[in-house]
Formats: sequence, structure tokens, C-alpha cells
Amino acid sequence: MKKVLSMGLALAAALSLTACKGGSTSSSGESLSGKVSLNGSTSMEKYVTALGEGFKEKYPDMTVETQFTGSSAGLQALIDGQCDIADSSRSLTPAEKKKGLVENVVAIDGIAISLNKKNKVNNVTAKQLADIYTGKITNWKQLGGADEKIVVIGRESASGTRAAFEELLKVENKCKYAQELDNTGAVVAKCASTTGAIGYVSLDAVDNTIKTAKLNGVEATESNIKAGTYKLSRPFVMATKGAISKQNKKVQAIFKYVNSDEGQKILKKVGLISAKK
Repeated sequence: MKKVLSMGLALAAALSLTACKGGSTSSSGESLSGKVSLNGSTSMEKYVTALGEGFKEKYPDMTVETQFTGSSAGLQALIDGQCDIADSSRSLTPAEKKKGLVENVVAIDGIAISLNKKNKVNNVTAKQLADIYTGKITNWKQLGGADEKIVVIGRESASGTRAAFEELLKVENKCKYAQELDNTGAVVAKCASTTGAIGYVSLDAVDNTIKTAKLNGVEATESNIKAGTYKLSRPFVMATKGAISKQNKKVQAIFKYVNSDEGQKILKKVGLISAKK
């Protein structure tokens, strides 16, 4: 009897070991192991890192290798076969598409112009906004508001929101900030407490302590951003060489995860707008 019991335990151990070698099994029964490599946009670092952590939790035997070398460098790495997915915070160029890259838009980054609720200015043009941030417009009365100095608030130099804001307005390295704050909450708080302040925050960070200004007459809303009419926004792309359906199972699993409920929660948590219709 003891001999039979020992044989049973040995068999169970062997089956367990075999199962482990087969890769991670998700709650849906999928089994995956190996590596997926992503390279590209520094602005997408927060999202891609969170996405990788969530994917790893779902598939413990998978390794998600990430590099943040910039959009163009990541796309070139994909062309050269050095990564599986290129992260790009801009649309692909015709030349990149001609080389076989496919633009998979996974999210949209929307930036709202935040003002103090007492500010009478409700709309600025992109030109006026650029002039405010480069110090050419310094008083709200120049825009039809109160005779009050504009307090220009921005994020710290490493901020992805700052990089996107300056890039979209074409004012990189030209801004004259009164204060550079290290988090979104601090920008919201500063605009809420300072009547002359102007700042920029991800759309999801806007609350009832501040107001937002229209840009070129267009309100910062999720629907306007998705429609492309609100210009302080940009696509976040995870490009592949060829269609997603032509990629290996590991890459396809990443995109499946991006579009899953878990993936969409991660996207929203880092302040992005879903690209799903």
C-alpha cells in the first residue's frame, strides 16, 4: 500500500513539473511563455510600463522587455527587426508605412487647459496659448480678461504631459514658466488657488475646483478629442510590422490584453482616452 502511495505522489509531481514547463496559463485557459519586446516613445513610458506589469501578472512566464528610446528610434528598431512592437506618440509617416509598418492606435492623449474658476476668459487660440507660454502675452486683459498678470504653470522637465504640450504647440524649450510642478494634482491645486494661473493637465484630472478653456473654440471633451477637433491631443500607437493578425501569439496576446477590460482600466488609470469606438 505504501509503495502504491509513493508511486502516486511521484506521478503527481511529474505532472506538476510538466505543467510548469508549458508556460503560464491565464484565467481564460491560454498558455504563454517567452518574451515580447517593445521599444519607442518616452511619452508612453508610464502607460507601457503599467501595461507590461499587468500583462506579466496575467502571464507570469512571459517577459515584457521595454525600451524607451523615442518614437522614431523605436519605429526604426521595428523596421530593422530589433523589437516586436514600436511605441510611437505620433502618427506613422507614409515612408514608415511603405516599409511595412502598421499603425495600431491604442489610446489618445488629451491635454486640458486649466484656469481658475474666477477667470473670465473661456477660449484661447493655439497662437495665443503659445504666446502665453513663451512670454509674449503676459496679462489676461490682452485676451479680454481681468487686468491681472498671467501666472504660467507647467510640469517638471521630465513630464510626458509637458513634452506633449510643448510638442503640439511647437514651443519646445521656449516656455517661460512661473512654476514647474512635479505632479498633476499640484497643477490643479495651483490653478484652483491662484486667480491668474494657467496650467495644463490630462483631461481625466480636471475636477470641479478649476475650469477649462476652449482651444480655437473647441471644448476639451473625450468626444471632441476622439473626433480630432480638439488639437491638444495625439495618438498613442503600438506599431507592428504587418497586421496584428500576422504576428506571433505572444504579440497578439499583448493587443488582446490592451483591448481587454483589464487593459482598458490601465489605460484610464494613467490618464489616457481609449481609442476603441
